[in-house]
Amino acid sequence: MEKITAPRGTKDVLPSESHQWQYLEAKLRDVARRFGFKEIRFPTFEEYHLFCRGVGDTTDVVQKEMYDFYDKGERHIALRPEGTASVVRSFIEHSLHAQTLPLKVFYIAPNFRYEKPQAGRLREHHQFGIECFGSYDASSDAEVISVAATMLEELGLSNIELHINSCGCPNCRPAYHTALKEYFESKKADLCGTCLDRLDRNPMRILDCKSPVCSEIAKDAPIITDYLCDECTAHFAKLREYLDAAGIAYVCDPRIVRGLDYYTNTVFEFITDSIGAQSTICGGGRYNGLVESLGGPKTAGLGFGSGLERLLLTMEAQGATFPEPDTPDLFLAAMGEEADRAVQTLVYELRKLGVAAERDTCGRSLKAQMKYADKLSAAYSAVIGEQELIDGKIALKNMQTGEKSDCDLSASAIFAHIMEGEE
Repeated sequence: MEKITAPRGTKDVLPSESHQWQYLEAKLRDVARRFGFKEIRFPTFEEYHLFCRGVGDTTDVVQKEMYDFYDKGERHIALRPEGTASVVRSFIEHSLHAQTLPLKVFYIAPNFRYEKPQAGRLREHHQFGIECFGSYDASSDAEVISVAATMLEELGLSNIELHINSCGCPNCRPAYHTALKEYFESKKADLCGTCLDRLDRNPMRILDCKSPVCSEIAKDAPIITDYLCDECTAHFAKLREYLDAAGIAYVCDPRIVRGLDYYTNTVFEFITDSIGAQSTICGGGRYNGLVESLGGPKTAGLGFGSGLERLLLTMEAQGATFPEPDTPDLFLAAMGEEADRAVQTLVYELRKLGVAAERDTCGRSLKAQMKYADKLSAAYSAVIGEQELIDGKIALKNMQTGEKSDCDLSASAIFAHIMEGEE
């Protein structure tokens, strides 16, 4: 019979690896908590048109990468390719705009994109994201960026550059679109088919094309910062003031536009070359018109996303320290049927007290049980047999030092002994 394997572009997280994910997620949750962000959870699939309207039908995500299908009720459904549109849909649906603003949320969730699998970029990948609604002030932009900077610093990462830009607003962007269109019109013979379609609909998307030919052409295209209105110019200047005040270093990069249509004003990326070619490990920006475009009230919004797989790869490449995986506090071995029943009772009672207790469930000999305890890296072990049951005492062995100490044969006494040993 043919072996079934995981679909291409997906990856199992094995028990030997999961502690690294748990450590990473705990760090991210803690940073989010300190900055006042609360968790939001949302469905894995949404109405297809949410992403067409929210992400943009001229983006690679919608045109090339989205997993979409018709369900049994003939509804057009898509697996979520990114988190922001889902958060905005929830923000509108549940009238969260009626709450005290700004509303600050975070999420850790899988996303799905049909693209060529590579290191840190899978068809199912996991993302940590934050979103902030209700503030137009540049201080919010600086705060969102500082969340990302704190996250990366506390994960032990270095040699990461923050690149920032402003991609304008509906007032100043039309003039920039005109300039881009004029430039790319003169190069249209060399543009890919997708970019030819974008030329009339949204020429800014050509700047984000992954085609080497289009990327080369885009290097000499006009830059958005030459076309910013006074308000956008002032907002970008204020952002830089706040970043300077916080001591967050940055590079002004007029080529950053990000890959989604909803961005306005601030866009940013944290970039590293630790996992091969220059790679973005965190990116985001402001999307002041997105809530309104999806049917909600006019509301400012901004946020970022960071892929967990890419963060873990970068941590590994830079030699970041992970805690050791959890191991049992105690292994209880049994000799004989009566002792086996006693071990079962003790293990159950110890676990209720908070002790990570283990026992053999495979019918091993005593010698094999002790080898098993060693493989589990248990902190303590003890053998319970006929004499221990008669005496009401066991010898707890410290598996690191080999030292043994007598202990009453009760869950409370064993618990106290183990807690004393950990102090």
